[in-house]
Amino acid sequence: MSKPISPEKRGPKCAQCGKKPIVAEYRPFCSKRCADVDLNQWLKGGYAIPGQPVDPADPALAAEQSEDNADED
Repeated sequence: MSKPISPEKRGPKCAQCGKKPIVAEYRPFCSKRCADVDLNQWLKGGYAIPGQPVDPADPALAAEQSEDNADED
């Protein structure tokens, strides 16, 4: 049977680099840098969920694109 882990060792770790968080302000990250790296991945689409390819001839897609273009005007 395995030994229990002490509370000091099982604390939360940074979601980006795995270090222990130092400042509670940036949790679940250890620092502003790790939080910014994660935000950059979101903004670049790094966390996008892959889906089925879209057929460009699909009328539903054409309707969505025309709605998006109307919102920009």
